[in-house]
Amino acid sequence: MTSPETWLLGPLDGFSNTLMPVAHSLTQAKRELATLQAVLTDKLCTTKPGEAASIGFHLAHIDGSLDRLFCYARGDQLNSSQLWFLHQEAQFGTERTKEELLTNALERIDRSLEELRRIPDSCLYDTRKVGRKELPATVLGLVFHAAEHTTMHIAQIRTTLKLIEKGDTSS
Repeated sequence: MTSPETWLLGPLDGFSNTLMPVAHSLTQAKRELATLQAVLTDKLCTTKPGEAASIGFHLAHIDGSLDRLFCYARGDQLNSSQLWFLHQEAQFGTERTKEELLTNALERIDRSLEELRRIPDSCLYDTRKVGRKELPATVLGLVFHAAEHTTMHIAQIRTTLKLIEKGDTSS
């Protein structure tokens, strides 16, 4: 039997109760990526079944999107390196090795968790501006979206892997 999901293991040290669901979600995402480390290969990371995004893209996107969303949560706008990375994610998914992609995604989750620990509850409803259009968000909304977005991409990685394993590599 596998261990329960992280949200069933009680509070995680260093996180406020308000941010605990975000911490649980990111920690679960990290656990799931770690289990995929033994299964994934460079070839699996670049395969695009049915023209779906590759696993490599999802890994690069987890790294980049967490960086961008936490940047906005701090009240910053994206810098030129972050914008460049955004435009290179699909390419990184096919050019970087499985080890690079997984290591970068796992390390980004760790950095995000560390940053999450430092966010005081008193600023969770502070307004933040997102993107060139400066759309309104809150710190809580941004970190919550970071967690749900990461979880969604983990699910897409698992689905893509199943399609590849079933031989649906028509692309």
